[in-house]
Amino acid sequence: MKNEPYKAMETTPVDVTIPAAQEVAPSTSVSHLDVRQEILRRTHPFIKLITMGLFSAFSGIFGCSPKSTDTPETDHLFSATAEFNHKIGPIDRGERYEEPLGDTLGEKGFGEVDGGGTMQSKEGEILYIDVHMYLTNLDESIPFVTRFLEERGAPKGSKLKIYEGDIVTREISFGVREGFAIYLDGVNLPDEVYRNSDINFVVSEIDKLLDGHGEIEAHWKGSTETALYIYGDSVATMKPLIQVFMGSYPLCKGARVVDLTPNEEAEKDDDGSTH
Repeated sequence: MKNEPYKAMETTPVDVTIPAAQEVAPSTSVSHLDVRQEILRRTHPFIKLITMGLFSAFSGIFGCSPKSTDTPETDHLFSATAEFNHKIGPIDRGERYEEPLGDTLGEKGFGEVDGGGTMQSKEGEILYIDVHMYLTNLDESIPFVTRFLEERGAPKGSKLKIYEGDIVTREISFGVREGFAIYLDGVNLPDEVYRNSDINFVVSEIDKLLDGHGEIEAHWKGSTETALYIYGDSVATMKPLIQVFMGSYPLCKGARVVDLTPNEEAEKDDDGSTH
């Protein structure tokens, strides 16, 4: 295939959760990645319930008084999921969001993190990532979580969803940074372009030009394209900074540039406010 002669960047292992069609994303177009399936994190509450049921049964047998089922231990906890408009792999997700959020929720007494996941397209491209948690005192914990995640660099278009069972009862938009993707053509350029070009040079040059405003944070190699995901302070500021380079370097010819930041008018909270 024509996109093989230039060397791809070192990749980050990508977790596979259940994609939109409820099927595991095929790995044929991302065979260079270490694909592994995550354990469904939502089994955790059911394990708790089974354990509590067994405890109650044995307590009755031995004459002990079980806890009242009218006030279960988890009544004060609310299930919530933060969905990030951020195309980064599982290791980066854990280091940037999941682990520090879990630590700070425990310290503040606002709840706990229960795992994270990665949603992929059928082609294997990351659509979004998420972190599941249980929260207490929503009036205080919701603004704390969204503010904390924004301080960690969450992009615009991210959402915090609050659940009652399987039903989303609240959806809060959050995020501060903007992003766009560059999809480099991996099959239609002349052979000499792929022989004489280096995608690692493209990455280093774009990062140099964006210095202080943004950077390439992740990438994806598909069967016909290689995507570079760029996040920073403003798409309107970042794009002009790389325009000349994109127009002059042969490997960038015919590249698609796609905004990752949604229209803010369409991204509103359930109370009509925007971020």
